[in-house]
Amino acid sequence: MAVNYSAKEEADGHPSGGVGVPGGGAGVGGAGGAVKTRKPDNTAFKQQRLPAWQPILTAGTVLPAFFIIGLIFIPIGIGIFVTSNNIREYEIDYTGTEPSSPCNKCLNVSWDSTPPCTCTINFTLEHSFESNVFMYYGLSNFYQNHRRYVKSRDDSQLNGDNSSLLNPSKECEPYRTNEDKPIAPCGAIANSMFNDTLELYRIDNDTRTPITLIKKGIAWWTDKNVKFRNPTGDGNNLTALFQGTTKPVNWPKPVYMLDSEPDNNGFINEDFIVWMRTAALPTFRKLYRLIERKNNLQPTLQAGNYSLEIAYNYPVHSFDGRKRMILSTISWMGGKNPFLGIAYITVGSICFFLGVVLLIIHHKYGNRNTSADIPN
Repeated sequence: MAVNYSAKEEADGHPSGGVGVPGGGAGVGGAGGAVKTRKPDNTAFKQQRLPAWQPILTAGTVLPAFFIIGLIFIPIGIGIFVTSNNIREYEIDYTGTEPSSPCNKCLNVSWDSTPPCTCTINFTLEHSFESNVFMYYGLSNFYQNHRRYVKSRDDSQLNGDNSSLLNPSKECEPYRTNEDKPIAPCGAIANSMFNDTLELYRIDNDTRTPITLIKKGIAWWTDKNVKFRNPTGDGNNLTALFQGTTKPVNWPKPVYMLDSEPDNNGFINEDFIVWMRTAALPTFRKLYRLIERKNNLQPTLQAGNYSLEIAYNYPVHSFDGRKRMILSTISWMGGKNPFLGIAYITVGSICFFLGVVLLIIHHKYGNRNTSADIPN
């Protein structure tokens, strides 16, 4: 007796006969075989029975939303923009590419120039800096965001691991070893550390008064106390802790001689920590020093004449880079950055303009009878 199966049953891989079908065995789907089916499980998710909500966009809901966004964003943008403009900022480019620049003589300086080339730039502050002043150094055309550059470090070594100190990660190549000694700190980031020295003086009646520059408190707390640590051992004898290692190729001195103070030396030196936090863009600034306000009755930096004395050690002319020094105050929103205020004002203005346009269109065309007679 022949048995005919439908095409649908053949596509599913089994007949609908199940029990009693000749040759099908005693069980469902054949002897010892489970029924194969592509039918989704009977759940709300797989059967698309989940509750859903879809807003109905009408003039009564869209128009108020545009006007509310505009009325909220525009005042916020104006406030942020005015706050940003109230931040005092003064910038000096001391690269020295111009022949008239005092630093032009140092333009082709090398990493190991001894003695270092020095230059002095005089400038005038037209307005006083009232609150605490932050001194930054800025670099241009310097790509810290290159993938190999960012990976060229050993976080275990920087965290004080003694085994990584003498056996750095291979990610640090070609700045992993030098003269058969491990480099501490290893990698391209550490090797290219910014090492210009900036000193600020106030000039009053031909008398130069040095401005106190604070070198602590410029790094993130988590970096200073968690991510960066000196090797374990006698913390007062960093020379012994770093014994068996050598300095990075471009450094003039080893890491344990970065500062005379033990709590700001070695891997926990804050200038080094600030440099190791790589920048996302090729033009960036990094915090260099702090100038604290000592007297509430007087500004931190009074308007007048100043001079910037530079120990020019960091070469940038070979890759068309530029160097600058920035003095800046801050506000509740951080440093000077007009972009956020402009963005708020722009978005708010666009929303308010669209609201007016849609309101006119709705007033002019919204009452029309758009229904049409449908012929039988």
